[in-house]
Amino acid sequence: MILSVVAPCFNEAANLPEFHRRVAAICESVLGRTAEWEIVLVNDGSRDQTLEVMRRLVQNDTHVRAISLSRNYGHQIALTAGLQHCRGERILIIDADLQDPPELLADMMRVMDELDADVVYGQRRSRAGETRFKTFSAKAFYRLLQRLIEIQIPADTGDFRLMSRRAVDVLNRMPEQHRFIRGMVSWIGLRQVPVQYDRHARYAGATGYPLLKMLHFAIDAITSFSVLPLRLASFAGVITGTLGLFALAYTVGSWLLGATVVGWTSMATLILIIGGAQLLMLGVFGEYLGRLYLEAKRRPLFVVDAVLGARDDAATGRAAAGKPRSEAQCIAPSPAAAAHEEIK
Repeated sequence: MILSVVAPCFNEAANLPEFHRRVAAICESVLGRTAEWEIVLVNDGSRDQTLEVMRRLVQNDTHVRAISLSRNYGHQIALTAGLQHCRGERILIIDADLQDPPELLADMMRVMDELDADVVYGQRRSRAGETRFKTFSAKAFYRLLQRLIEIQIPADTGDFRLMSRRAVDVLNRMPEQHRFIRGMVSWIGLRQVPVQYDRHARYAGATGYPLLKMLHFAIDAITSFSVLPLRLASFAGVITGTLGLFALAYTVGSWLLGATVVGWTSMATLILIIGGAQLLMLGVFGEYLGRLYLEAKRRPLFVVDAVLGARDDAATGRAAAGKPRSEAQCIAPSPAAAAHEEIK
């Protein structure tokens, strides 16, 4: 299998036919009609007709595989599911909303060949169809992230990229629950080069990333790659404690000099400042502790309800019939689990 095109889909029924047409056309143009390639569509618990459209595409095109998850897990987990099921030596990650042009595949393949790169990522020159607030907040987020983390994550990039099989294999061995895939890819290292492009507006439908989801995504990104918030909480504790010592010295000195004044304003102010700082630090600690708690459970990242159009799974009688796969097939085992199985 030369190439896999992996696309997570959430309520993308209106986009999928055009997405399939354009992706199939560029794959045939770049690789040829007789080459082995596949389009892996991941249904992330869509509430519209996305799964039905996928079924029709699978029936009409043998290059299409559809993976339906048991519920909505979110974009990053759906993308992980597609990466763990794809079979290509090169993997193109792209969203089904057609904001990222599939036609850029030709340039990405050429750059990967010429520079012997493992990752060729799309870097946005412009973002059409988006509000000024979203454009500004995205730029501010990436620049803030660069100051908080130690690895280099390119600015103005998303998950749109072409990856080699060895890079994807390393990525699939990362078992964390809270996933920031573009950061995880940067952490891998290897040779990564950009291809600049202009991002288009959505072909149809509404974005699956409203403001609240974007905030959760930003928190996942920061807490997954940086302990600086914990250090800032410690610094805040030191500063607050130092101010408290000065306030204590002032209070004791005033008492010794007999200049104490009975009142609640100063006392209430100190309580609010110290209490607010403590609550802020507890919130930061709680954010990291909650992630440790979820990671310690070692639950599967996702559960697959059905795999459609998978010729290699036909012998099992599961994917061909659209029956659920077992959880053991849903995630790649961690190194510790693999070692445990080997010992058994």
